[in-house]
Amino acid sequence: MKIAISITRVLLGLPFLIFGLNHFFPFIPHPPMDGVALDYMMGLTKVGYFWPLLRGLEILIGIALISGRFVPLALAVLAPISLHIFLFHAFVLLANLPLAIIILGLHIFLIVKYWDYYKQIFTMKSEPK
Repeated sequence: MKIAISITRVLLGLPFLIFGLNHFFPFIPHPPMDGVALDYMMGLTKVGYFWPLLRGLEILIGIALISGRFVPLALAVLAPISLHIFLFHAFVLLANLPLAIIILGLHIFLIVKYWDYYKQIFTMKSEPK
């Protein structure tokens, strides 16, 4: 099982590392967009800070997952990003939906395998120590 977890970590980390680096050093062309998808992306671009912040986080998360360091933290930070990728491709731009489903599936698999690190977060009522 440890081998499956390691392979899953690398498979999940690689796309984030590659696409994060692609923002700063473009080597993969962006697919054409129109309509709502283009409006949405242009809005995020106009903000200025969003893409460098997101892509920088993706690079750090990719490195963490591939190296096996800080994996529970990387998975926690990646959760809203993975969910957003899936929802964007499910409802706005159907292109790459299979990749979005794979990313979400890999992420869920790893969350399940690292669940012991998250149990305490879901305590209904707690007191500070």
